[in-house]
Amino acid sequence: MVTFGSSDELEGAQFTEVNLRRAQFIGCDLSGAVLRGADVSGLEIESPWLFEGGATLVVNGVDVAPLVDAELDRRFPGREQRRATDPAGLRAAWDAVQATWAATIARAAALPEGSIDESVDGEWSFAQTLRHLVMATDVWLGRAVLRLEQPFHPLGQADASAGDWGLDLSVFTSRTPSFAEVLEARADRVAMVRDHLASVSSDELAAQRRNPWFPDRPETVLSCLHTILEEEWEHHRYAVRDLDALAARTAAGS
Repeated sequence: MVTFGSSDELEGAQFTEVNLRRAQFIGCDLSGAVLRGADVSGLEIESPWLFEGGATLVVNGVDVAPLVDAELDRRFPGREQRRATDPAGLRAAWDAVQATWAATIARAAALPEGSIDESVDGEWSFAQTLRHLVMATDVWLGRAVLRLEQPFHPLGQADASAGDWGLDLSVFTSRTPSFAEVLEARADRVAMVRDHLASVSSDELAAQRRNPWFPDRPETVLSCLHTILEEEWEHHRYAVRDLDALAARTAAGS
């Protein structure tokens, strides 16, 4: 299999009558790419940033991004609240996503032993996903909003690229914690967000903050909280997708 990496400059390249069946594009910038006369049967696109900044996804002249957004809201009730702009709305949004997660955690716990640590197609396991949400809370609430000097829980799960963005990965444990430990860390961070939302005011939501990854990019407390909610819903979608695959494996083996 031919592999292209970050050192291969393909911006503006033209592919004519090229066979790209089953090709994988991972972490690639395809913004502005144009496919004409292309066979896209079975094409799968996974883009968590599809709904940011007015992004478009045009298929046969139709911008389907709003349709995808509406369908995800239908599939995951409560997701539509993630863009709330006032304290009461944010509290309701947080309660909604956590109620959804509670049901999903119960589903995961009912799977055969070891399932919560099993990866599907190289993605994070269910336990690692929860650990990543611990880290995301620490980044966007602890680091960005509360401006804590050392906000990170040692059980947090960071992206490998986070080190390139100035995060000291040594603060995270190298061992695999038990699921009980993961749930305890997760519950602590869920409570941290809930406590903050319980007292935050509209004026505080408008307060300026620095983007934890790109310090020159302005943020507000509200935009940081929106990022936390986006992380919660996107990773829940991934978790449900992978739990479906694990359940199918279990059924096939029974």
